[in-house]
Amino acid sequence: MTSVDEPVRPGGRVRDAARTKAEILDVATQEFARAGYDGARVDEIAARTRTTKRMIYYYFGGKEQLFTAVLERAYGVIREAEQQLDVDHLDPVAAIRRLAELTFDHHERHPDFIRLVSIENIHGAEHIAASEKLGRIGSPALDVIRRILAAGQESGLFTADVDAVDLHAMISSFCFFRVANRHTFGALFGRDLVDPAQREHYRTMLGDMVIAYLTAERTAG
Repeated sequence: MTSVDEPVRPGGRVRDAARTKAEILDVATQEFARAGYDGARVDEIAARTRTTKRMIYYYFGGKEQLFTAVLERAYGVIREAEQQLDVDHLDPVAAIRRLAELTFDHHERHPDFIRLVSIENIHGAEHIAASEKLGRIGSPALDVIRRILAAGQESGLFTADVDAVDLHAMISSFCFFRVANRHTFGALFGRDLVDPAQREHYRTMLGDMVIAYLTAERTAG
């Protein structure tokens, strides 16, 4: 069976290039997540796509740039989800719980993202530090958290004077640990943190922990 090239339409090459780059990024994400930055091979990525190693270098410039592009897209996915989060109609307690649930759901659905972040930390975040795009992407979640914290403190629901970055780290830590440490935690304690039967338990527990911290009575020290 022979393949037939698609007819060239106005703008067709642009669409084909975008499709090819997306396919390369899909496969590269899987390969980097599986083998790590050092273990991943551009030859293997090319072999699993409908392109060549030469074209990968043409589109991305090299292995380092390809890994950076993979990171940029991976972070872009969660940032887009954060930007679409609508909690303005919720009370502060429900809003912060919804934000925690979004992070929980995203990390669970994207285990490759967890592995990529772990790999980048091994490399001292050198690719993120060198990426202008990632430097600008920030975290829309921080703006949302600041608004929720301000509303909660103004209403008297939140008693803690909490920094938005600290709260973001608190939420992310649980969500990240649950996926990244699934196997070691299971081997040590005999419990699968991503067991579907326990999903709602952990999802609710995360929200409960965050809200308990924000609403706990503080004693003067």
